[in-house]
Amino acid sequence: MEPVEHRGGEVRTRYWLAIFLVISVVLRIAAAFYLGDQVVDLPGTTDQISYHTLAQRILDGKGFTFPTEWWPVTAPGAPTAHWSFIYTFYLIAIYALFGIHPILARIIQALVVGLLHPWLAYQIGRHTFGPAVGLAAAAITAGYAYFIYYAGTLMTEPFYITFILASLYFAIRMAERSALSMAKAKGQLWTLAVLLGVALSATLFLRQLFILIIPFIFLWVLWAGGRSRVAPLLLSGTIIIASIIPFTLFNYARFHRFVLLNTNAGYAFYLSNHPYYGSHFVPILPSEMYIRLIPPELRILDEAALDQELLKRGINFVLQDPGRYLSLSISRIPAYFMFWPSYESGLVSNLARVSSFGLFFPFMIYGIVRTLKNSLRAIGESIKEPSTLLFVFILIYSIIHLLTWALIRYRLPVDAVSILFAGVAFVDLYGRLFSPREAAQMNEFPGTP
Repeated sequence: MEPVEHRGGEVRTRYWLAIFLVISVVLRIAAAFYLGDQVVDLPGTTDQISYHTLAQRILDGKGFTFPTEWWPVTAPGAPTAHWSFIYTFYLIAIYALFGIHPILARIIQALVVGLLHPWLAYQIGRHTFGPAVGLAAAAITAGYAYFIYYAGTLMTEPFYITFILASLYFAIRMAERSALSMAKAKGQLWTLAVLLGVALSATLFLRQLFILIIPFIFLWVLWAGGRSRVAPLLLSGTIIIASIIPFTLFNYARFHRFVLLNTNAGYAFYLSNHPYYGSHFVPILPSEMYIRLIPPELRILDEAALDQELLKRGINFVLQDPGRYLSLSISRIPAYFMFWPSYESGLVSNLARVSSFGLFFPFMIYGIVRTLKNSLRAIGESIKEPSTLLFVFILIYSIIHLLTWALIRYRLPVDAVSILFAGVAFVDLYGRLFSPREAAQMNEFPGTP
């Protein structure tokens, strides 16, 4: 029979988690209503115009094309694979069912993400650090200004961040040494393998860049979970490959060349490392400047051919002057980790930045240092801890963007994971300042799997 204190702690945990989920949904739906039933260019949301336009074009029978020359230099009526297929399908489904009403897509998205995002933050926090940290992470996630703002935009960010957390959560669960019976544990392991494969596939469809993270997730699961995870991970990988193949074939039919998912890696690497910058990166240039940086003789190529040619030229920029590339990459650090107000930003952008990343950044650093300090005491075993997977994600994901294109918006997945360490900081500081015994007891209640 469970101790009364244990049951009481579990009830309190569920009570507060429910409150945080309600707050999360209310704030995000409010943001969706604020953005309204129109699609306009607001700070950091230009991509929603593309997705909105693309969805309407497909409903009109025009396929994956745009009516005019579109970013980056896609000709009118020419096939495009620059944009996420799965998110476009999401908008198509909403518009087909309810008419062209962006606000409905915003509200549904805000509701789904408002529930899942903080819930996943809680689950990862609970399985990594304990329920108290999980609750703190859920609370921070629920009120994080950037997440609230983007939850209602017609962009990939809300679902992308949520599926990243889902992928990390299922990976952590797969690596756990289950205390269940052998038969039940094996069944659960295969179920988690399927869920991991689906979550990773969805994440890739929202942003193909995540393909660079998947090997690190698989390697950690193998290291932490042992040889018994090899076959389940093969199943996860098979699901990913099977989900990608239809879109690769679709792209080949249109471009007559291999395109895995999207045609944007070459553009991003070329434009972010162009000698135009010298050794100092500028996060956002005028749109016409990006077009001018693309050689005129290449603009006759279709989108896929141009993307691949630009990738080759971008790599040549690096090989020709690696010292400049290193300096340019280092110069991206302030743009990527920016937390202070700027005269170049509007009031809403400055408030969102300072009240989210600016407010919690010191606590994220505190929690990371605190966790690393504990890990160094037994480094061999600590590598198998879920916190290692979180560290690896933060590090690799940040390095990828510092070597390519660094924007605040691109850092938000790192914020979502770093919030877990901010939760560590809050629980640790609470215990030190107010009630060491109560803080320790809170982390003794495992909740429910």
